[in-house]
Amino acid sequence: MKRSSGAPAAPRVRAGYVRSLVAIAFGGVLVSASPAFAQEPSELPPEIGYNYDEIETPRIAGTGGAVRAFSNSIHALFTNPANMAAARVYHMGAFAQIWPEASRQGYGAAAVDSVVSTARVAGGVGGTFNLQDTEGINRQWTDIRFGLAYPLSEQFFIGGAGRYMILSEDGDGPLGRSLASSGLEDQRILKSISFDAGVTLKPTPGLALSLVGNNLTAPSHTFQPLTVGGGAGVAIADFSFEGDLVADFDTWEETTLRAMGGVEALFADHLAARLGYRFDEGPSSHALAGGVGYIDRQFDVDVAVRRVLNGDNIATTIVFGFTYHLDSTGLAPGPADTF
Repeated sequence: MKRSSGAPAAPRVRAGYVRSLVAIAFGGVLVSASPAFAQEPSELPPEIGYNYDEIETPRIAGTGGAVRAFSNSIHALFTNPANMAAARVYHMGAFAQIWPEASRQGYGAAAVDSVVSTARVAGGVGGTFNLQDTEGINRQWTDIRFGLAYPLSEQFFIGGAGRYMILSEDGDGPLGRSLASSGLEDQRILKSISFDAGVTLKPTPGLALSLVGNNLTAPSHTFQPLTVGGGAGVAIADFSFEGDLVADFDTWEETTLRAMGGVEALFADHLAARLGYRFDEGPSSHALAGGVGYIDRQFDVDVAVRRVLNGDNIATTIVFGFTYHLDSTGLAPGPADTF
């Protein structure tokens, strides 16, 4: 039967796009649950798969991590808590990370509300559960965060987030099963509370500058490294460009830098495309990233992939997620701002 041209075709295209993204995400879940992931210990150094305990949503991963200036919604909780107050949203989301070469899986959920409070205080809560190299170091940890942010003006935002981590590691270390390098069997080796803080200045709608400190209690261990960084972003119409720089004081033998750059574009008011790059001075690695998403008034679904391109520590990261916009239901007052 001949299909008529006109408006009815667009919803079918959008529905097909959403189904494709959901299929990719579901396929990732099946791959991550496959026994093949747990047959052999990972050959990568633990630091690579651990990724500095940086929790990444698809938007964060797809831009190479360069979202400290322009993040909002649940992404802000994990990168720059000040930006929870930068957009009027009430969002709830779930996401997952898969690292095939590092034999790591991570599953998380978060919610951020900057609409309900009459005092304009934004709040967010999130948590992740992670498994890394169950046939090797067998590291497991839970990361829980709670953040608050406040707009001092229409251009200046401040925020902070508390972080609570529980971690166990009872597998083989670099020297095999030994008291020197193995973990502690059936014991938690870490229960730690730390703190993040950030500020963002938006002198014009298309320019954002940020400064962020992570783990500012300086735990002095590599599970929660002290880092200080910032970002600068420029937005023009439906395109944004951002560059970030982060100094890590704990993970490696000396202070190292991570440089990130990302580009985001929105097409036809619904289709998001992201590209990113990250240079990590610690392992001296270069990585490219990319992602796509479908953004609707009521929800968004996203997928991202990052791949290290050089050296002996080649690693792939796959992140997918779904976010529900509670502010679009009328249960919470205020306009939605999702991009």
